[in-house]
Amino acid sequence: MKRRLALALTVLVTTTVFAQTDSQTSKPASRSSSSAPVAKQLEDMKDAISAQQQQIQQLQQQISTRDQAIQSLQQQVTAAQSAAQQAQAAAAAAANSQSTLSADQIGGLQHDVADLKTVTGSTVNELQETQKRVAGLESPLAIHYKGITITPGGFLAAETVWRQHAEGADINTGLNSIPYSGSSQAHMAEFYGSGRQSRISMLAQGKLENMNLTGYVETDFLGVGTTSNNNESNSYVMRQRQAWGQAALNSGWSFTGGQMWSLVTETRVGEDNRSEALPMTIDPQYTVGFSWARQYAFRVTKNFNNKVWFGISVENSEATLTTHGNTAGSYLLGGPGLSAGAYNGAISGCSTSPSSITTLPATVATTCSAIANYSFNPSPDLIAKLVFQPGFGHYEIFGIGTDFRDRIFPEAGAKTPSPAGAFNSGSWTGGGGANARWSFYQKHIDVGLHGLAGMGTGRYGTSGLSDITITPNGYVAPIENAQGLLTLEYHSPKWDWYGNGGIEYDGRTSYLNSKGAPVGYGALGFNNTGCGIETLPGTSYGAGFDPGSLANCNGDTKDIVEGTFGFWYKPYNGPKGRLQFGLQYSYLTKTAWAGFGTKPPYSIDNSPTAVENMFFTSFRYYLP
Repeated sequence: MKRRLALALTVLVTTTVFAQTDSQTSKPASRSSSSAPVAKQLEDMKDAISAQQQQIQQLQQQISTRDQAIQSLQQQVTAAQSAAQQAQAAAAAAANSQSTLSADQIGGLQHDVADLKTVTGSTVNELQETQKRVAGLESPLAIHYKGITITPGGFLAAETVWRQHAEGADINTGLNSIPYSGSSQAHMAEFYGSGRQSRISMLAQGKLENMNLTGYVETDFLGVGTTSNNNESNSYVMRQRQAWGQAALNSGWSFTGGQMWSLVTETRVGEDNRSEALPMTIDPQYTVGFSWARQYAFRVTKNFNNKVWFGISVENSEATLTTHGNTAGSYLLGGPGLSAGAYNGAISGCSTSPSSITTLPATVATTCSAIANYSFNPSPDLIAKLVFQPGFGHYEIFGIGTDFRDRIFPEAGAKTPSPAGAFNSGSWTGGGGANARWSFYQKHIDVGLHGLAGMGTGRYGTSGLSDITITPNGYVAPIENAQGLLTLEYHSPKWDWYGNGGIEYDGRTSYLNSKGAPVGYGALGFNNTGCGIETLPGTSYGAGFDPGSLANCNGDTKDIVEGTFGFWYKPYNGPKGRLQFGLQYSYLTKTAWAGFGTKPPYSIDNSPTAVENMFFTSFRYYLP
């Protein structure tokens, strides 16, 4: 601080001297009406310099006062310690010698010694607290505002990804979107650099007599607005990752509401928010087999002596759908977003040129596909979880209850299609899962096992597989789903190494309609003969930027498998923050259900497979 003030003084003095020198050495200007404004400007400059000098003197005085207080306390400590040592020596000498001092006099000396020790300890504590306050003013760990503590956090990231087969994706990978060999992009690699995973967070905490109040906000830049693009400014919207408030009672009950990690997601400590056990990947889509969601929830949990936790949550989720062969217009599950309602209503994939999309009448817009579909949910998901921490390991079991509903139009396939007789139909279903984690070798090694299985739970897997399909008569049919993940991590002060192996599965859910044609998901009668045959690029998105669509390739996903290996190196991790960089490699495969078609010649094996090799790098600075 003193060096900065000295530097400021030097600059001001130097500026003043040069100003005076210039005014003295310059030639006298002709007397005119302009001399008065120049003099006024010089006078204003002198006043400004004088004001700055006064501010500097005030700062110097504050620093001098602080230094004198600390020096005075240090002198008091030294004097008190010296007096205590002298009194102690005198008392000891009096007690051991055959002097004429009475017992009362010796006792008085000993009492004085005790008093001096007390004063010395109090003075030392006062000095230490003063030094802590000074250090806190210079480098605060948190911000104290109106009775609450605010802690900022997050990191700044510079990251890259290279994929063997192009997806047109940022640093997060569409795990269920890697292209089959017939796609043009499957013959082109891609490289992207990104800072969009940079994260900003704020934790606000307030303590009451019987509860702790907590609010948490966390954002990054991986959202996509309807006008966002890469053309020049890369002006991507901020994304709400988490935004929730919590009241945690001293009795062990906690009430949390807002957008947060789903109760399905594994936690490291009980069922506490902000203790989620996330894979250590650079890819923000994490790794295949990881079960999670971040969505609206209201959660109630109870802590039983830090050994057992029970929680229940109501959560808002979206149904994911894949179906083929159904009669057009025979069912309705939801719709595109309403822009006035702050949902994404943009459209794409139209048969006309992009420049004319905004002028399409409503009747023509049905030929376009929506960027984002929203299911008309009849109710929230219900999730319950029980957690055990008996002393070795962390164990979780959980269950999911979910409700699907659509509207059925039985006359859609009539000779004259009609909405007559339309009705709603719903289906309650769900699933369950378990997570377990163990630490070994003084907590340097962590091993985790994760699993989830059920009907209609595909959306809770990171690959985003489908929850449901539609029967020939328009009813919702939940798809059998399963997910599994094995994680292995090694931790040290400088290094984190990790490996993940995961799988996600969607079962074949197919039917035959009244004409014997296949309907649903993954039917043997679907045609996959074109999944390996390249097609010409299209023009729907503009010339040169539409890889085109495959013909005769339903390609309904059977399973996705991924193996991931990587490390993080932390050259600095201390009070000034954390600097780290990492490298990740992933090998990903996607296999479709076999589809031989309904007409000869039948192929021996029409179960297409897509493969992806990926390398990620990351360079991050974490706020302290």
